[in-house]
Amino acid sequence: MNRKEIIKKTRRIVIKIGSAVLAGEGYDGVDESIFSRLAKDVLCIKDKREIVVVSSGAIAIGMKRLGLKEKVKSIPEKQAVAAIGQGSLMAIYEKVFSPLKIRVAQVLLTHDDLSDRHRFLNAKNTLQTLLEYNAIPIINENDTVAVDEIKFGDNDNLSALVTNLVEADLLVILTDINGLYNKDPKINKDAELIPVVDDIDKFMSAAGRTSGIYGTGGMQTKLDAAKKAAHFGVPTIVANGRERNILKKIFSGDDIGTLFLPMEERLTSRKHWLAFSTRSAGSLILDDGAKNALLKKGKSLLSSGITGIEGNFDSGDAVSCISSSGKEFARGIVNYSSEEIKRIKGLKTTEIEKALGYKYFDEVIHRDNLVIK
Repeated sequence: MNRKEIIKKTRRIVIKIGSAVLAGEGYDGVDESIFSRLAKDVLCIKDKREIVVVSSGAIAIGMKRLGLKEKVKSIPEKQAVAAIGQGSLMAIYEKVFSPLKIRVAQVLLTHDDLSDRHRFLNAKNTLQTLLEYNAIPIINENDTVAVDEIKFGDNDNLSALVTNLVEADLLVILTDINGLYNKDPKINKDAELIPVVDDIDKFMSAAGRTSGIYGTGGMQTKLDAAKKAAHFGVPTIVANGRERNILKKIFSGDDIGTLFLPMEERLTSRKHWLAFSTRSAGSLILDDGAKNALLKKGKSLLSSGITGIEGNFDSGDAVSCISSSGKEFARGIVNYSSEEIKRIKGLKTTEIEKALGYKYFDEVIHRDNLVIK
């Protein structure tokens, strides 16, 4: 599938706008003229498509208001700076979209909102309703309450998870460079732009994680996001958000930025949620026979293949499946708690009831609730 075919079929888009795109010169908060340009750009493509925006910028605005010149590091500082900047960020979006007769709505998320299946579905329904109202959701991480345990880590990652959440057809990541290069263009003048990537994995280790004083990731986080979207069967375009009419050019089918193609065997929305949105509550260490049964034979996980348990978890929690070498290769929803699994690990299915006094399921993790990572 080529770029023009992909664009033609696109009906719902997630657009991630990075801090480096919105930042003013000399790290002076944000540049409102960039917001205005992007709003007009959105107007050009909105008639035929639904748009969800994942926006950075709250910390940049908060830092300017507080007169800070160096990146804040502690969680309380980040929360305070984000709280000061978030209201102003939405005020700018309202200011630039209102004259264009486009409604915007603020949506703040933490990782817990997406890792819990019920909250995931609630967020999904809310966003769907906003789109039905012809509004553009402006999504950001809820930095004012998020701690490390519930943070997405960066808005690139958030945008990929939102792509699954809203079942988008395309993820567009706007940053301050033209796309993915074969080497760092800021250091190497002979660096060449890569227009299309069909195998993200071969680029994963080569990209750096450098970031500015506002941002939390470099090209590596954009590759991570593109890979998550690819697993859901969604292509990603990384392009320079500071270029004029960038969205109009992208949706005219121009060969601009880097297009990351989706994987042919896409995960269902539920399995994508399980693989990337959930946080593992613990781990099951499996022998080689169980690993082979999951990876190559498409089987469910039985108690006989479990050699060890890490963490405390209840039935219904998501846990990691770990190989004997210590690497996570799958994740699934368990039918038994950690205490129950400690008593039945290594046992045959027919021995579960004798060990526990009852048996809920034959499988510790059913294949329908398991995803290979």
